[in-house]
Amino acid sequence: MEEQYKEVFSFLHDRNPNARNVAMANILPLTVAGSPLRSLFFSGMKSGGLNPTSDLEVIRDLKLLCRDQPATAHDAFKALVNLSDSHLLAPSLSEPLFLAFIVSYILNPTSVLSDLACMVLSNITTHSGPCVALLKQEIEVIAFPDGKTSNYYPTQSLCATSPPPSKDFKGTPQKERALSLLIDAFASSATLEHESTQRKGKLHFLASVFANISTQPQGREFLLTPCKSICTTKEAKIEAPLSSLLPFTEHPDTIRRGGVASTIKNCCFVHEAHKALLSPETDSFRLSFANEPVPGLDILPRVLLPLAGPEEFDLEDTELLLPELQFLPSTKVREKDSILRLTHVETLLLLCTTRWGRDVQRKSGVYEIIRTMHETETDENVITHIERLVNMLKRDEAPEEATTGSIREAEESDEDEKIAEV
Repeated sequence: MEEQYKEVFSFLHDRNPNARNVAMANILPLTVAGSPLRSLFFSGMKSGGLNPTSDLEVIRDLKLLCRDQPATAHDAFKALVNLSDSHLLAPSLSEPLFLAFIVSYILNPTSVLSDLACMVLSNITTHSGPCVALLKQEIEVIAFPDGKTSNYYPTQSLCATSPPPSKDFKGTPQKERALSLLIDAFASSATLEHESTQRKGKLHFLASVFANISTQPQGREFLLTPCKSICTTKEAKIEAPLSSLLPFTEHPDTIRRGGVASTIKNCCFVHEAHKALLSPETDSFRLSFANEPVPGLDILPRVLLPLAGPEEFDLEDTELLLPELQFLPSTKVREKDSILRLTHVETLLLLCTTRWGRDVQRKSGVYEIIRTMHETETDENVITHIERLVNMLKRDEAPEEATTGSIREAEESDEDEKIAEV
């Protein structure tokens, strides 16, 4: 059976497009987890070592077939989604040329299979190597003239399922940072009310990419450092990339809001950024890794809204709440996914690791929201974390010594207070 399928592999690079399509359709079932012949795609690959492992011919073919006709490209992308859960493929799928194609393909609004490309990128960035590669990756783009529906065209996206704007389209290519463009595409691809009609894909899985990137120190620094890209208008204020993700903590899609929640949580591991994370955008702060002052991100309302329900508060408690949390409608629904509720509570716990973070939460009605949430919570793990958070907020504090504006880290070193990145 193995030899028969190896013969089928040879048709993946056949000159006849119908032969490639039929071969791809027959090979796709072998890529799913649990398939007895899945090992054919990893034969000879090794993990680790100083010498990079060269691609197997079948993997090279699958990468090329992502540019083929729609039916063939669909199966090729899907095969890579299935196979990219293995760390053995991470180096191959994160090499510069293919990574540039995947990112460019996602960025092009006309790309028919962009959601599958997002899944591939999400899978490979669960490994540190591809995360570092994506952080360094630059994309070649051509700016559109004023008045067009999009700001740029990613030249390396060209293929059968991702056509260019027009046959006579011309311009001078320029390099832009891949992650800046991906965040802009993610933010513009959907809103809380309705999905964008300008893109073929919804790009929800990019949220998982950003969550994966935020597990790396360089990734957190990127998300918290103000920057501008080709998408930034002259009138727009230059902000940290994380600010573009904040509106989606209550998005209807679980993948999108879950990835954003994890990204916010991981950025809270940067203690020196707590003041910027909890302050309004009218304030700015100097961070050691940022060349420019970082405008406030005001994440607290975005973290608390998913934890708030339809319960009414008495007037005294209402006055303690942030304006965004006051007088919520009776139709307000608390986050239904217990894992996401836990993620938001862990975010608040991380913000408690600095004196500044604890004081801001005490003044912002966090305890009142959490207390009400505790009354209806059924998940034991979430309840345990809520009780830890309450203990942090309600305990007595020693008088704070005068500081020069830097954030003083709390002295908690208890293993129980540690939260893992996700």
